[in-house]
Amino acid sequence: MEISTLATYHCLAFVWYFFVAYSIAHVKTEERPSEVFLYGGQWKYLTVLNLVLQAVFYGVSFLADVLRLIKKLRCAKCIISSRDLLFSVLAFPVSTFVCVSFWTLYTYNRELVYPKSLDGVIPLWLNHAMHTAVLPFALLELLALPHRYPAKKKGLILLGFVAFLYISWVLWIYSVTGEWVYPLFALFNPPGLAAFFAGSLAIIVAFYNFGEFLNRMIWGDSIVILDHKWKGK
Repeated sequence: MEISTLATYHCLAFVWYFFVAYSIAHVKTEERPSEVFLYGGQWKYLTVLNLVLQAVFYGVSFLADVLRLIKKLRCAKCIISSRDLLFSVLAFPVSTFVCVSFWTLYTYNRELVYPKSLDGVIPLWLNHAMHTAVLPFALLELLALPHRYPAKKKGLILLGFVAFLYISWVLWIYSVTGEWVYPLFALFNPPGLAAFFAGSLAIIVAFYNFGEFLNRMIWGDSIVILDHKWKGK
């Protein structure tokens, strides 16, 4: 894909995610069900954090495209490295996890993840923007250009660290409010909850590996970035 086309796409994707994140952050306070928006506001939900993550990723991607267009290749190489790390370790696996886990649990029992009381607060289009569109965007990014994945150990350590931070945030909110971020968590005793978190981590690691597999299947083992060939490991 031409750099100018990539720049246009990444700019539009950035504007879209910024708009969606802005829209959910500015849901009128008086319309929010009190049991849903307690301590931590929207920032305790993985879905909302993912919107911010995607906006940052596409912003970085757009910056990399612009630097390539104006021939600032030395700066571009650094930004591209950050872009690829963001995409491989976080943007793709988290988006895939958000979409698959949300709709699986929603189909089973929506009250566990998205209470019916939210229907009058969050429009249908915004629900799909947060939980559905994130996966096609991630897949389109894979098809649009190759991404350099880090060494497996490094990638999984970074992903595990971010997962640990989010789980710690969820547990901290429970310790302060006595309320779980998602009603689903209230169904488990402590060992069961630990097993659920471990299982969720295993799933998101599988999505990380899936993204790496797709990237290699589409683009091959050798990826050329700014005239420098990277040999996949």
